[in-house]
Amino acid sequence: MIIDALTSREPWNKNAEAIFIMAANHMMDMYITASSATDIYYLVRKHLHSADSTKQVMGKLYSLVGILSVSGDECVDALASPVNDYEDAIVERVSAKADMDYIITRNLKDYQQGIVKAILPDNLISLMTEE
Repeated sequence: MIIDALTSREPWNKNAEAIFIMAANHMMDMYITASSATDIYYLVRKHLHSADSTKQVMGKLYSLVGILSVSGDECVDALASPVNDYEDAIVERVSAKADMDYIITRNLKDYQQGIVKAILPDNLISLMTEE
């Protein structure tokens, strides 16, 4: 979802950008994991072809989202997680430890067995606009 917004990846960028606007307007708190930050940087730099531009984008991202630490405990716990994809299992473990309400993703299937509920971006938007 974050990559969709930062790289204007169609057709998903509209919902992703709407979620960023909600976070900017303090309608919700949004977080990424520290381990995701490096992946996001890599993908945005690949898209922009510029380290300086990527650093500017990442700075803006960090002004909107909190960054959750990833400890060795979460890395070990992720090995035993029912979430099959290891990177997703780490995100799920960190989210559970931080008592997050949702993991916003287009990849619901990998999170079905997790403790933290995964939600599609458009479903989160609907949920937030109902409140």
